[in-house]
Amino acid sequence: MKGKTVRESRTEQVHLVRNTHINGNQRLFGGSLMQWIDTVGGVVARRHSGREITTACVDNLQFRSAVVINSTVVLIGKMTYVGRTSMEVRVDTFVESLEGIRTLVNTAYLVFVALDDEGRPVPVPRLILETDQEKAEFENGARRQTLRKERRNQGY
Repeated sequence: MKGKTVRESRTEQVHLVRNTHINGNQRLFGGSLMQWIDTVGGVVARRHSGREITTACVDNLQFRSAVVINSTVVLIGKMTYVGRTSMEVRVDTFVESLEGIRTLVNTAYLVFVALDDEGRPVPVPRLILETDQEKAEFENGARRQTLRKERRNQGY
């Protein structure tokens, strides 16, 4: 199976925060942002695997600051680690100012599993790492995967 680069599956999505996205505190609903993150991550995983996928885990979701109405929200997803059938995707969320300056407001790591036509896990292409940053992220992803397995074995 031919490998794929991080660049080949990278995905960017933009949203303008409207009234329907706002909670009672006049801030973006966390659930709305989580849905956007899952969508971007899923597109990255589909592009990498060339398969239908399912979300297996939201490993980490860090809210750094609130997002308010009329904000331009930019989500960027990229593959960070690939196992046999699973893929870890990092999704960074930014608020973009009118001047085009992006401020990081959230980082999330999600795990997706590629599925065959019967909905069973299927092997995915290896990840071709082109930069030192991609190599470091892959090594960190391998450590996170080990921790996930340990937690799963402990019943968490």
